[in-house]
Amino acid sequence: MASRSYANLLDLAGGGDLLDIPHTPRTLPRVMTVPGIISDLDGESDVSSSGCRERKIIVANMLPLQAKRDIDTAKWCFSWDEDSILLQLKDGFSSDTEVIYVGSLKAEIDASEQDEVAQRLLDDFNCVPTFLPHDLQKKFYLGFCKQQLWPLFHYMLPICSDHGDRFDRVLWQAYVSANKIFADKVMEVINPDDDFVWVHDYHLMVLPTFLRKRFNRVKLGFFLHSPFPSSEIYRTLPVRDEILKGLLNSDLIGFHTFDYARHFLSCCSRMLGLDYESKRGHIGLDYFGRTIFIKILPVGIHMGRLDSVLNLPSTSSKLKEIQEEFKDRKVILGVDDMDIFKGINLKFLAVEQLLQQNPDLQGKVVLVQIVNPARGSGKDVQEAKKEAYLIAQRINDTYGSSHYQPVIIIDRPVPRFEKSAYYAVAECCIVNAVRDGMNLVPYKYIVCRQGTAKLDEAVGRQSDSPRTSMLVVSEFIGCSPSLSGAIRVNPWDIDAVADALNLALTMRDSEKKLRHEKHYRYVSSHDVAYWARSFMQDLERACKDHYTKRCWGIGLGLGFRVISLSHGFRKLSIDHIVSAYKRTSRRAIFLDYDGTIVPQTSINKTPSPEVISVLNALCNDTKNIVFIVSGRARDSLSDWFTSCKMLGLAAEHGYFLRWNSDSEWETSHLSADLDWKQIVEPVMQSYTEATDGSNIEIKESALVWHHQDADPDFGSCQAKELLDHLESVLANEPALVKRGQHIVEVKPQGVTKGLVAEKVLLNMVNGGNPPDFVMCIGDDRSDNYSLCTWVTSIDIFTGAALSFSCALIFWTSSVAFTERGASKLQTCIVTVFCYNT
Repeated sequence: MASRSYANLLDLAGGGDLLDIPHTPRTLPRVMTVPGIISDLDGESDVSSSGCRERKIIVANMLPLQAKRDIDTAKWCFSWDEDSILLQLKDGFSSDTEVIYVGSLKAEIDASEQDEVAQRLLDDFNCVPTFLPHDLQKKFYLGFCKQQLWPLFHYMLPICSDHGDRFDRVLWQAYVSANKIFADKVMEVINPDDDFVWVHDYHLMVLPTFLRKRFNRVKLGFFLHSPFPSSEIYRTLPVRDEILKGLLNSDLIGFHTFDYARHFLSCCSRMLGLDYESKRGHIGLDYFGRTIFIKILPVGIHMGRLDSVLNLPSTSSKLKEIQEEFKDRKVILGVDDMDIFKGINLKFLAVEQLLQQNPDLQGKVVLVQIVNPARGSGKDVQEAKKEAYLIAQRINDTYGSSHYQPVIIIDRPVPRFEKSAYYAVAECCIVNAVRDGMNLVPYKYIVCRQGTAKLDEAVGRQSDSPRTSMLVVSEFIGCSPSLSGAIRVNPWDIDAVADALNLALTMRDSEKKLRHEKHYRYVSSHDVAYWARSFMQDLERACKDHYTKRCWGIGLGLGFRVISLSHGFRKLSIDHIVSAYKRTSRRAIFLDYDGTIVPQTSINKTPSPEVISVLNALCNDTKNIVFIVSGRARDSLSDWFTSCKMLGLAAEHGYFLRWNSDSEWETSHLSADLDWKQIVEPVMQSYTEATDGSNIEIKESALVWHHQDADPDFGSCQAKELLDHLESVLANEPALVKRGQHIVEVKPQGVTKGLVAEKVLLNMVNGGNPPDFVMCIGDDRSDNYSLCTWVTSIDIFTGAALSFSCALIFWTSSVAFTERGASKLQTCIVTVFCYNT
């Protein structure tokens, strides 16, 4: 059967009639890359999915595979890349979980071979390759990903043409096209009702939009393996909104650190106006009725994989060789990619400073720098490499000898066993990156220093001998917060890094042992399986309510998003409203003002001539009673609607009410005591002075603190604090404190917009003309609450039992949704809730 979410989307597009779409198998067949018949592959569509094997679809730029051609047969040979995190995370899933990988290969496959290769990968490895055309791949990966996103996410701005590449819309279009191809491959294999999709890293940040557009209820998680920059950096990206909205089409978004998550949330607040809150320990963003959860957990390493490498005979042999080579010397180890953000040059300068300031260490300390192959290419990488070699040569010339080199650069592919041997030998490991998402080098170092029983036996070490390790790590890498026993440094401060290295080398063994034990406990318990399992558990939690709500897709292109509403809502056509309006004779119409009659963002709040004309047309119909119910002061409403003689006005949320322009204002009798205003105003004034861009609106019955023009983050923080402050001081006063959109308001208790409806409807019933049509229009949650009150009150005043709990129309982008029941009086109850888009 078609997914229920997709059926809703088709229903919306088709004006209410579900399109006649063919049934598809419940469990979709995998990719069909060769001609064939698929009708008999999966059986009937009504087969329950509960018996299907649980499936996870992992989507990333590269598949966890190695590819090479066989010299003799000229055919492609494939094998698992055992070092890939994507492969290792399978350990976090249950044994009966089927994992499907979607991504590109690290080798370019000729078009004539792609079908055959795709079928082999699917059959042998459960992998679905995305064969991007060569030009598209180049523009997508080397272009937009590596030249624009990657530098920006590492805080490098293209300030001048010689320093980074400026935004290129052609590359952006290639990025979008590549994401669409990845999404299409996922759609070929997904069973949207049951499968979980986990998308990885910055290469695929708009992919969630394509999947959400096709399957509104797709269960989709995203994890960012790179840093997420602060809003000051991210906002310079011309396509910033499109990427944010793409990520928000996920159900769960994961980050390595709270800093990265905080930056993302700040961007959502500043650029999209979204607020977030913590719900039982989980951070959630409300986005068009959906809650997008935020996950903060650094990835771990695969303990079993590393232990197996340590137990290799080649590792033991290499370890002995290194120990002999650096006999009586202390080894400091660095393992980094060659790029401008890894801080290799700064590290070398710190070692130079260390040797200069501590002559006793000369001849006794060696920095071994293993350089991994650069993942990108370009002028910046070449310059960084050249500078590193020049600094190393200078250090060796100054402090070295024929038998001693303070800095040794290993710039070649280093096998795993050799790296593990160096980790095991090193007294100290330094990770000096100026910006890095998640660096696993410290974790690997700790495990290798712990060693294994087999390794101990091979090198003649006592199994109960104390284990020690020392880490010097940059403050700007993702693993830094999790290594509380490491010496954290600012990599730009050469003196501080040199002092940290000296401390690491000279620290007592007893303290080194305590630090090592603390780190090893964390690393061994928070491995890659724990990370994957925890992420998937949170994704399941984030998706558990998918089928308790109805979904409608709105928006075009990358602006697409899904509105999620309760199951009681259904689409209501404009024709239905018009028909009900024409056949009824006593109509009550209630309208909010700000955000409904005039835009919320409008500076000029005066109603336009067109609005006045429409209101007069409604009011001049003797069958209608029209009221504007607003939080605005009565003087403002009186001035704005002078020409609307028959229009009813309710000011300050119903505290004041006027039936028409010829009648007097009536004051609510519920709360005549306004002495609490003398307490509130000084408090609000103090927050206004402390919050630039905020102001106080003084009404006759209420006080409102506005922070719309303040800094979004600071204004929101101050609003929360003000709310708590006022609730405390007004605990025993007849006043209600509430927080709205960019406001904190204090008003008398019991005064709500619902009371206006109660009074108007009671007047109609007592006059012998009960309403047969009620329409209410509002724009935010406070109106939603009041509208429920209005509709509930109808039952009281008509004297008849109406079989509905709440009548609501949800109005968004010209599409109305309603929740209503049949009325014994055949009353058409219409309540409209406007949603800002």
